[in-house]
Amino acid sequence: MTLRELLVAILSGIVQGVVEWLPISSTGNLSLFLTAVGTEPELALQLALFLQAGTTLSAALYYRETIRDALEAAPGWRPRTAFEGSNAETTFVVVACAMTGLVGIPLYLLLIDVAGDLTGGAFVAFIGVLLVVTGALQQASESVGLGKRRNPNLFDAILVGVLQGISILPGVSRSGATASALLFRGHDGTSAFRLSFLLSIPAGIGAGMLIVLDTGGVPTPTPSLAVVALATSAVVGYVAIGALMRIVDAVEFATVCFGLGVLCIVGGGLTALV
Repeated sequence: MTLRELLVAILSGIVQGVVEWLPISSTGNLSLFLTAVGTEPELALQLALFLQAGTTLSAALYYRETIRDALEAAPGWRPRTAFEGSNAETTFVVVACAMTGLVGIPLYLLLIDVAGDLTGGAFVAFIGVLLVVTGALQQASESVGLGKRRNPNLFDAILVGVLQGISILPGVSRSGATASALLFRGHDGTSAFRLSFLLSIPAGIGAGMLIVLDTGGVPTPTPSLAVVALATSAVVGYVAIGALMRIVDAVEFATVCFGLGVLCIVGGGLTALV
């Protein structure tokens, strides 16, 4: 491992650890970074998807109590109460992940080689517009229904799962697409980001497994580089989740929507131009 390779691995982990939780595409931006430092485009995309395993560990550690509670409640799960009480989040995650697999795996196998950043960038910018509109509605009136719902339902799970599957394409933000959909479905900011981040756990595991099965191993020159990048993304990702959730809790939510929306629009526009 050369010093340059070590630096690239660390910087890749930092990029993944931060942008995974923002409404800009972690896959698209990390792919662009890796390509800029000389990585072949196909390998860069595979690495970007593989490094989601690091931020998966971040989310699993951050929400370890939620995961423990869900596992303890699993034996008492019943179909008629699937979206009620403590069962709601567990059912939401399972159904959404099933939809993600149905949409995401065919997209990866059939379209990933021909998907351009222009479409992804435009999609991210569109998500930004939706977030800005959400902020405006939140600020203008409490009567629009935003932030009133407590538990996700079946439609939420299907919608968010489909959007998460689409986010396997370069330039499409997983967190931006899923969180904004939940916001428009009437969930408050904390719940929307919480559900989105919980979904990143099985999604990241699935993405990592897909890459390993597709490439026959870890898509890096040496295993040590993968370990460095994964460890960095996990540590940075854990810190970034906590920081973002504190912002969502402390700042007026309309302001959060405006800020993230502008970030989406600018980031999507830059991705489209590149």
